[in-house]
Amino acid sequence: MKILIMGTGGVGGYYGGLLAQQGNEVTFISRGAHLYAIRQEGMKVKSVHGDFTIFPAQAVENPAEVGPVDLILFCVKTYNTDEAAEAIRPAVGPQTVVLSLQNGIDAAERIGKLVGLEHVLAGATWLSSAVEAPGLIKQVSQFRRIVFGELSEGRSERARSIYEVLNPTGITVEISDDIQKVLWTKFVFIAAVSSVGSLTRLPMGDYRSVPEARKLLSSIMQEVEALAQAQNIKLDNDVVAKSMEFIDNSAPHIKPSMQFDVESGRRTELESMIGAIGRKGRELGIPTPVSNFVYASLLPVERKARN
Repeated sequence: MKILIMGTGGVGGYYGGLLAQQGNEVTFISRGAHLYAIRQEGMKVKSVHGDFTIFPAQAVENPAEVGPVDLILFCVKTYNTDEAAEAIRPAVGPQTVVLSLQNGIDAAERIGKLVGLEHVLAGATWLSSAVEAPGLIKQVSQFRRIVFGELSEGRSERARSIYEVLNPTGITVEISDDIQKVLWTKFVFIAAVSSVGSLTRLPMGDYRSVPEARKLLSSIMQEVEALAQAQNIKLDNDVVAKSMEFIDNSAPHIKPSMQFDVESGRRTELESMIGAIGRKGRELGIPTPVSNFVYASLLPVERKARN
């Protein structure tokens, strides 16, 4: 399959590398030193599941250089969604599928406004992976899971074809009949750990056993759960308990991607990961005081990074 990786960070670089290993025609979209290193030395991956290098690796800066492809894995940071969706338009042919693996809850709709919703599948991924150096991806989690599906309920032939491409890589892959439930279930977890991790600057193992930190985690989770309920998105009754269990069972060194960005002084996904909770709460008339506090606490850090 001809595949374009839009955003060759920790997620796109790792999954793109696995897909290239299986013989797919993969092109990585990158820029700067990362692009140069991939072209010169290949895409290098250090992973708990085994190290590997894709060499030679196809990498360009502009998706227009590639032309129409079968699949676009859309892995850019949420604050670059609109710009990146516009950039991939020359690579979207009549049968192209765009699969978003971004954080947050509205990425697929935003992409669809620019490339056509008929091309878009919504997805969520559970993975701890980051760019360690130009051309080098470090993947540290035992979990590497992708769940995706049509924005409308039900399964499709194109979803099954994407599953058949992803499944041989070793990734845990699932097709969902209710992708909105999946997106909001992940949001319960990722919003909480992004908040507490970014505030404490500590890995999960250093705060998950602290009662006060656990209360903070569960309070954010409950606010997100309330927003889902207000929109008739039916999450599991024990979604908070399951999310806390997932945190407890994760390797102690794990950190979410937003925390890595905060610690590195880079722009973050604060607006889509935390700010979105407050905005949606105000829209629905649901109080979100804990998330609002986290947002206010991290906003000065975010503004400094942008400047």
